[in-house]
Amino acid sequence: MRDITLGQYFPADSVIHRLDPRVKILSLIAYIVLVFCTFHFTSLAFIAATVLTIILMTKVPLKMYLKSLKVIIIIVIITSILNLFYGTGEPIFQWGIIKITYDGIRNAVFVCVRIICLILLSSVLTFTTSPTDMTDALERLMKPLTVFHVKVHEIAMMMTIALRFVPTLLEETDKIMAAQKARGADMESGDLFARIKALVPVLVPLFVSAFRRAYELATAMECRCYRGGEGRTRMKQLHLTKRDFISIVFTAFVIAGVVLLNIFGHVLIPSFV
Repeated sequence: MRDITLGQYFPADSVIHRLDPRVKILSLIAYIVLVFCTFHFTSLAFIAATVLTIILMTKVPLKMYLKSLKVIIIIVIITSILNLFYGTGEPIFQWGIIKITYDGIRNAVFVCVRIICLILLSSVLTFTTSPTDMTDALERLMKPLTVFHVKVHEIAMMMTIALRFVPTLLEETDKIMAAQKARGADMESGDLFARIKALVPVLVPLFVSAFRRAYELATAMECRCYRGGEGRTRMKQLHLTKRDFISIVFTAFVIAGVVLLNIFGHVLIPSFV
């Protein structure tokens, strides 16, 4: 539980922290699309190097990113192994119906790197953007939907609150499990169904705690006369600066690089890749 970093904000003085949150959200979407539009090893290596560069620019300790990867490493390994045996072409290793081909190795590497880049990019956004800035950015980006009478502010607020309370609920879960173990609860032995059954004493107080926190938050918002986004002013206004335009140009450069490497990558690295 302590290794889950989803929704955590890490304050630091970096260029990425000072970017407009709207630019960061749109850039994240663009990079995620690019990750899944890499069709050659050269373009895959280029986007992976770009993600690593962005991570270093955030000035967030690398151990925080490693924690975010630690949670999904089993999923990455299983997915990569499954793709390893689904390649076509001449096998380089075969044992019965199990065969490994160059195409299978290629698929396994692509899936592994894509998932890792996806998690790291999402972590960059949450590590460098506070919940308040996230709410304002989402509301501004979804503002055109108000034409269709969509309650944009409420949607942005709910999304941000949900993301904000993920670390809190995980910490609460860790405390409840430690308390149950101190009372003699056994959650690590037995088969799968026994372990699932052992989680019931954890889920019940967790749900109670979650509803209590939601009630307290609603009461606090009512006491502060919160009435939604209509007519609401903001202490911090969002404005695009020079560094934001530089970030947009950098993203455009990465997009152009991925497109060109997808087209001409076979010239740089021939053969099966």
